[in-house]
Amino acid sequence: MTRERKTELDSMCAEFRKDVLSVLHSIQTGHPGGSLSVCEILAAIYMEKANINPNNLKDPNRDKVVLSKGHAAPMLYRILAEKGFFPLGDMKSLRQIGSHLQGHPSLHTPGVEVTSGPLGCAYAAALGIALADRLDGRESYVYVVLGDGEINEGVIWETCMNASKQKADRMISILDWNGVQLDGDTSEIMPMGDLEEKFRAFGYNTIFVRNGHDVRSLCDAIDAAKAFRGKPSIILAKTVKGRGVSFMEGKSSWHGRPIDRESYDTAMRDLEERAHG
Repeated sequence: MTRERKTELDSMCAEFRKDVLSVLHSIQTGHPGGSLSVCEILAAIYMEKANINPNNLKDPNRDKVVLSKGHAAPMLYRILAEKGFFPLGDMKSLRQIGSHLQGHPSLHTPGVEVTSGPLGCAYAAALGIALADRLDGRESYVYVVLGDGEINEGVIWETCMNASKQKADRMISILDWNGVQLDGDTSEIMPMGDLEEKFRAFGYNTIFVRNGHDVRSLCDAIDAAKAFRGKPSIILAKTVKGRGVSFMEGKSSWHGRPIDRESYDTAMRDLEERAHG
């Protein structure tokens, strides 16, 4: 990735964050914290690595992307709009009755492969897609984005066992590892121990990304996962919940809290300062 392209993607992510917070403030509902933490992960996938666009949605050989941590749907929708799956103006209808942009991803939304929300369920579905593609002789990839609160769920580890058994090396998982879930720090709610060793024990190739907000590092990790054969890969990307907004960073209270006017104004200032700092 060139320096110019990295700068372009960083600028995009700065705008994505502002747009998402503006929508969430206007509708007074939604999930800001996890949407901000997953921004660069989704940008790296959709804007750089995944072979998916509005023109190839009916092509079975396209890549597939599954947002298993479905509450981060606002950022997914913003990036899908950037790719041209639907008009950016549709974001104003987020979570409204009759809108195709619901609070969690739905198959009614162009570009969404799997309805998600119940934590862990979409991971199993993503593995099914990857195995079906292999049976049909396709060389496409399935990208799955997980949350670190989500990995408390047993279905995640059942899926890991199956993915390992099936040697599903064209399924690339990325963990949005921000250390915070709905009710507190992940270390307090359900300590998961050494995640790198845990995933290795379940038969995964693990790749650690120290800064999950660095698009170049994420893209390099995806390239490394693609080059690995014989095991499923997971990229453990260290991120910050509420990234870019001082009072949201690392705070579970901003998992799904409405954004009042004063908080919104402060958030916009923070994002502007970070973008130009």
